[in-house]
Amino acid sequence: QVQFVESGGGLVQPGGSLRLSCAVSGFTVNYYGLGWFRQAPGKELEGVSYINLMDDSTAYADSVKGRFTIFTNNAKNTVYLQMNSLKPGDSALYYCVAALDQPMSMNPMEYDYRGQGTQVTVSS
Repeated sequence: QVQFVESGGGLVQPGGSLRLSCAVSGFTVNYYGLGWFRQAPGKELEGVSYINLMDDSTAYADSVKGRFTIFTNNAKNTVYLQMNSLKPGDSALYYCVAALDQPMSMNPMEYDYRGQGTQVTVSS
């Protein structure tokens, strides 16, 4: 059974930092992409970032470029999202996702599995 263990969310002041982590397990087939999506109340699901595990290429939403960094551990079974210079607009439920094919975009249709989410709230 595929499992995601997400952690690292919380309440932080504007300008602060958080690091999200997501440990994945239970896959019986290879997965080739890991990433993060987010959803704020009343808003659509938004792709934040992904990493292609074949070549370690990464992509970011324009809204987080230069502030967020995605990376994995050597075993590529844990994905992290380092979030710096956080803004109130970054507040959302952040989901870890996995793709069984190499991801080409942040279209949610490319991702086959999703975790339960971890809440990030940026507020003074």
